[in-house]
Amino acid sequence: MITYGRLFIGGSWVEPSDPALLDIASPHDRSVVGRAVQARPADVDRAVAAARASFDAGTWRLVPPAERIAVLRRFNALREEHAEPIARLISLESGSPGWFTRAGQRGLSCQANAYLKAAEEFAWEETLVPSDRASTARSVVRREAVGVVAAVIPWNSPFSSATSKLIPALLTGNSAVLKVSPENSLSTGFLAELLERSGLPEGVVSVLPADRETSEYLISHEDVDKIAFTGSTRAGRRIASIAGERLKRVSLELGGKSAALILPDADIERAVAGVKFGSLLNNGESCIAQTRILAPRGRYEEVVAGLKGLVESLRVGDPGDPDTFIGPMIHPEHQERVRGYIELGIEEGARLVTGGPQVPAGLERGNYVTPTVFADVDTSMRIAQEEIFGPVLVVIPYDDEDDAVRIANDSEYGLSGGVWSTDEEHALAVARRIRTGTVTVNGASVGFDGPFGGFKASGIGREYGAVGLGTYTEYQTITV
Repeated sequence: MITYGRLFIGGSWVEPSDPALLDIASPHDRSVVGRAVQARPADVDRAVAAARASFDAGTWRLVPPAERIAVLRRFNALREEHAEPIARLISLESGSPGWFTRAGQRGLSCQANAYLKAAEEFAWEETLVPSDRASTARSVVRREAVGVVAAVIPWNSPFSSATSKLIPALLTGNSAVLKVSPENSLSTGFLAELLERSGLPEGVVSVLPADRETSEYLISHEDVDKIAFTGSTRAGRRIASIAGERLKRVSLELGGKSAALILPDADIERAVAGVKFGSLLNNGESCIAQTRILAPRGRYEEVVAGLKGLVESLRVGDPGDPDTFIGPMIHPEHQERVRGYIELGIEEGARLVTGGPQVPAGLERGNYVTPTVFADVDTSMRIAQEEIFGPVLVVIPYDDEDDAVRIANDSEYGLSGGVWSTDEEHALAVARRIRTGTVTVNGASVGFDGPFGGFKASGIGREYGAVGLGTYTEYQTITV
């Protein structure tokens, strides 16, 4: 039993305003695996005040970039040293399978290294040559920290979401308050311990598990300068409205309903194998999951049969079991939501290829969903348009390439996507026509050096690399 009875505020563990402990339930069998206190508005006030004081005093923002880089490099080294217990904690509280949480820790090393490299090469200050030769004035352009950052993250990938915001915010000299989901109180409590050991000055960072109402209190706080949010599009719209009213800087990484476009010349076996990781990662509870599978009519049943065989071969069960590929949903409410979408797909007239709304046999104590594939799906169906956030795939037929691109773009979202073809250059040309922030060709891994984010309702702004650093800075021009 893991217990966090205090809150990490401004670099210290302090008594909370509300000492009540929240039970953290295992998604596998709903047993209590830990307990943790939750932040309330009074705790938010303390955290924001500590961040404001540290920022205004310059105890971190005035530290030379090389020294900030060294501290964040030390944090990443500590995280790498404890990668295995972190992965186990996330599996325990979130239901994410072990293969995913361990791979996620390796990915975090790539993410952090990309940010650190970008910070080393970043143009923190540069002098511009006057365009008018008669002018004797020169302009010094600086990149200055925004101020106090409220970073608000979801429950599905706590460490990745946290570091994608904290590392660039801190590298650029900001102070930060990280608001995490109650379900992740254990793993993010451990994250706070690592931050404590990293050498950050007092007041610079806080980690607060809290409910939605407390989250809204944080982002509305008058002393917060920037909001960095990952989560649902619905919540993103609310946050954007609050930010607009108060002229706060905001970046939003939101939902998705991404398409995997299988071209007629694709290697179907390879494409189906790629769907395993591109569409069903983290139990399907992933914003980048490519859950719309677009298949040419001439090879449609071949694709459907391949997906049926793939999904039925996947081990569903205890996320701590190394043979498990798909674990449980995060909590019972989300389990019922996903099952409701499966029932809706049947009602809408889609062909149920495999799976269904029933809970997998022998797993009734947990938040499990049977992985499901629907065929003969029309783009007007809700299961083809709405983000289900679970192991549910819809296979949509198309007539020709133009039709395929039209269907891929027929979505309010635009976060991710994929193209499969034996002709890489042709696949690249098709990828350029898809209105989405990230497109993979033939299952290529998404890198962390380039910007990541969404078109349309999938968000505002970008993360990762130099572009991600820039979103946490303001330009200042000094003319001499």
